[in-house]
Amino acid sequence: MITISVCMIVKNEQDRLDTCLKSLVSIADEIIVVDTGSVDDTKEIAKKYTDKVSDFAWTGSFSDARNHAFSLATCDYIYSADADEELDAQNIDKFLKLKQMLDPDIDIVQMYYCNQLQNNTIYSFDRELRPKLYKRLRPFVWEETIHEAVRLSPVIYDSDIDIIHRPGEGHGARDLAAFERLTENGATLSERLLEIYCKELYIAGTKENFMHAKAFFDEMADKDGLSNDQMARIFTIGSRAARLAGDTVGFIKYISRAAAGDLMSSELCCELGDYFRENGDMNEAKLWYYNAIHETSAYLDIRYQEEIPKRYLDED
Repeated sequence: MITISVCMIVKNEQDRLDTCLKSLVSIADEIIVVDTGSVDDTKEIAKKYTDKVSDFAWTGSFSDARNHAFSLATCDYIYSADADEELDAQNIDKFLKLKQMLDPDIDIVQMYYCNQLQNNTIYSFDRELRPKLYKRLRPFVWEETIHEAVRLSPVIYDSDIDIIHRPGEGHGARDLAAFERLTENGATLSERLLEIYCKELYIAGTKENFMHAKAFFDEMADKDGLSNDQMARIFTIGSRAARLAGDTVGFIKYISRAAAGDLMSSELCCELGDYFRENGDMNEAKLWYYNAIHETSAYLDIRYQEEIPKRYLDED
């Protein structure tokens, strides 16, 4: 049977941590809690379940904190948990069975993350597979009888374990502030981070967030070598930022470039619908809300593919 280190990074989680750890204690062979600056009773609660509670000076990077927590693990596998997660009795039983039967050749086990659509998260599915259990030490293995090569891709197993996610609040404001610091400092965003930034903005961003992001996305829109998906997301953010800023020329530019590149989306159709609705032309607005539902698909927020445009189509 494999052994499991539960690794967590926490800060001011006194309202959630006890429930989380209570659900994990039976599946864990060790629990490692790394605190990044709590000023409440988080560490005292953690100490009820483990003596491996330590501090980590916040660097501004969640990866730095998680890497530190992982470095303290000693078991066969590491389970990465957040304080707003919980396993119910049925899934604790599934997890214990997984510990007994897991093939040691498996590098990563994915589990279903549930309740994704609460609190304006950036995800479009309420239940989705996520990597949660990681082999701590991964050996290099040669494969193939001829033209042999070292296996580089991880062996991934999709389990049927459901993790209940109970966020007390959305993290949009916190995450957007972090993105704003990155862009202010001239950081280059990876394709993955750029996608997340676009989703965070579109789903949880305020007008102030969009005004702060406008220059960055105006610059990104003129870059070469972008994929169609990247351009579609950038045009979507740029069009909303321009509309909110009253920049009609900029708004038309983004919509025109998307249309010319066959990159119209449900979100962009809704942006046009909002533009005409705000300017008193409800007939034209409804045409674009219709197109959002029937002619295009969503890139950033699945609600714009039906739920949001339908509100205006149903108006008298």
